[in-house]
Amino acid sequence: MTAYLAGVVSSILSFIFIVFAIGAIGYLVGGIKVKGIELGTAGVLLVALIWGVVVNFVPSFDIGGIKTITLWSASIKSNFGIVSNIGTALFVTAVGLIAGPKFFRSFNKSTLAYIVLGFVIIIIGGVTAALFAIFDPNCSSSMAVGLLTGGLTSTPGFSAGKEVAVALDEAAKLAGEVTTFEADVTAGYGIAYTFGVLGVVLFVQILPKILKVNMEDEVAHFQAANQIQIPEPKGKLTQMDPFGFFPFFLAVALGCIIGAIKIPIGNDSFFSLGNSGGCLIGGLLVGHFAHIGKVDLRITKQTLNFMRELGLVLFLIGAGVPGGVNFISKFRWTYFIYGAVMTTVPMIVGYVIARYVFKLSILNNLGSITGGMTSTPALGTLIATAGTDEVSAAYAATYPFALVSIVLASKIIIMLI
Repeated sequence: MTAYLAGVVSSILSFIFIVFAIGAIGYLVGGIKVKGIELGTAGVLLVALIWGVVVNFVPSFDIGGIKTITLWSASIKSNFGIVSNIGTALFVTAVGLIAGPKFFRSFNKSTLAYIVLGFVIIIIGGVTAALFAIFDPNCSSSMAVGLLTGGLTSTPGFSAGKEVAVALDEAAKLAGEVTTFEADVTAGYGIAYTFGVLGVVLFVQILPKILKVNMEDEVAHFQAANQIQIPEPKGKLTQMDPFGFFPFFLAVALGCIIGAIKIPIGNDSFFSLGNSGGCLIGGLLVGHFAHIGKVDLRITKQTLNFMRELGLVLFLIGAGVPGGVNFISKFRWTYFIYGAVMTTVPMIVGYVIARYVFKLSILNNLGSITGGMTSTPALGTLIATAGTDEVSAAYAATYPFALVSIVLASKIIIMLI
């Protein structure tokens, strides 16, 4: 009987069950409103992080000493990584496809603002991280990079920093030394990630309320100012499937190819957009051209909205659980504060520059900030707050430049400080 019960519990606590249970509970938590403010989809992240923290204390347990129920292992960690990667690909591709028809046709003075903001936000964050590493002897450069990439919720930046950290650990090992560069980057990312997501998500909701923005009027003005004529393809086109899966999968595949292109930047280091940046570009290209010959590449808004939301949820679950696990391993309140500063300062400075220097509207302003902060969850929240997915255009315009900057900043800080 005990063996049977252990088998049942093991099946219930399967990886698939955990993923969907986190999603269900997360939506319940996200739907709770306090004075008009709600976490929304970010509630999924909060539940995922809590699950990751719990796993630290109860990685496995027995039922009658007969069967061990494993809650965390290398294979489970790998599965969450796959979920996160698939979620990222779905989300940023959907964003690219939504923004694509207008993106390349809307280059104007605002585009320069997005480019500058993408670089400035990351530069401010990078300088802040470097200062903490220089003046705090307990904060290594690898820890600072982990905190920076976690505070900006940048998986590509984290991967770039981790790549350099692994190389440094291996070089030290050959010299007979023991170093923890990779462990520090991973722990820092986990420590700062929580505030990095929730901080920006709450910022894009609270700021319009503080400024007493009439969102309906802002959306109307925004849509009027961003009206762009999208040409209809000539001739009759053929749809490969009724749901638009063919063009969507094509955009993802194209994005993976683009993201895999490596550009040498010296000292045996390379720069690449990764799957997240590559899929965004792939989505923008497919969304812009809309067809290949007689093959229709257009996708309905309902399908894109579904893919975007599904991708966001999978990303939050896949990144949130490992983030919760790493949160405990090297947690210090000073590190948490550093990460919060690296989230808050670039965000506020970016908002001030966008408003007073480039005179961007509140929706373009916040859209560019979510892109500059490379914050996938915050864009989802902004879309829900504004009630229009057209704000994703500012995100899409800013994101690539912020992505390039965070990847370079991560490598430079670890190698030079």
